[in-house]
Amino acid sequence: MTTPITAPDRIGIDLGGTKIDCIVLAGDGGVRFEKRVPTPKTYDAILSAIAGLVREAEAHADTQATVGIGAPGSVAPKTGLWRNANILDCNGKPMPKDIERLLGRAVRLENDANCFALSEAYDGAGAGHPVVAGFTIGTALGGGLVIDGKLRHGPNNEAAEFGHTPMPWPNESEWPLIPCFCGKKGCVEQYVSGTGLARDYEKATGARLKGPEIVAMARAGDTQAKAAIDRLADRLARLAAAIVNVIDPDIFVIGGGLSGLPELVEELGPRAGRYAFSGAATIKVARAKHGEKSGVRGAARLWS
Repeated sequence: MTTPITAPDRIGIDLGGTKIDCIVLAGDGGVRFEKRVPTPKTYDAILSAIAGLVREAEAHADTQATVGIGAPGSVAPKTGLWRNANILDCNGKPMPKDIERLLGRAVRLENDANCFALSEAYDGAGAGHPVVAGFTIGTALGGGLVIDGKLRHGPNNEAAEFGHTPMPWPNESEWPLIPCFCGKKGCVEQYVSGTGLARDYEKATGARLKGPEIVAMARAGDTQAKAAIDRLADRLARLAAAIVNVIDPDIFVIGGGLSGLPELVEELGPRAGRYAFSGAATIKVARAKHGEKSGVRGAARLWS
């Protein structure tokens, strides 16, 4: 009788601005262990928290479990330093090497939106599709691109930074272009995000509300809130159409706090199809299968 070969367990960490998630992902895709802790305020404390979670997870995992970590930002290929993270204390630090030194083992550290896309391409809503483009739409806008099962990074590690492409075909409601933290103006993230929704609603009405409040008002029939959601959906559709015009993905997978909006998922395909070059593109869109766990599952999959 042949003994079946099982895949090793994988430890995944998802570093966010307010919390750090950890799981042990078994070879069959099941979760053996999961824990969430608040994100500390300093770089050294963040590393210590990650190391503590890994050591706790190891007690529930195979001895040969790998460690993958997703975090906002990315590593600069020339210097090895972390960059462009909204957790500002991580920027300019050799985060991959520091974590490896602390744990005494090899780890793989990747952009969190890339982890989301990898998870959904592997066994989520994008499974079986050769080219998967992912959006995480929450406080900010993240992007990831998976081609034939592999993350696309590019030689500069800049691929799929969809949130920092220019707002396609801006209209009068988007002028003057909004400055972005990256130093440029008019980046899509400033418009297509929870922050962008709140800013747009305030610009139109003078009232300062948070994204969930605007969504609730729209669902209750408030015309100004509904108009703000419609502008958000239109802007995402223009972004998707611009991506279609360049790489024409087989599917877009949408996650993040705003992914529950049908305007951003079920209605995105027809909206974006009208903006694509042909004016009649058929664009497939799906909501993330693994929800808020896509990122940490993708981090665990970095060793797949």
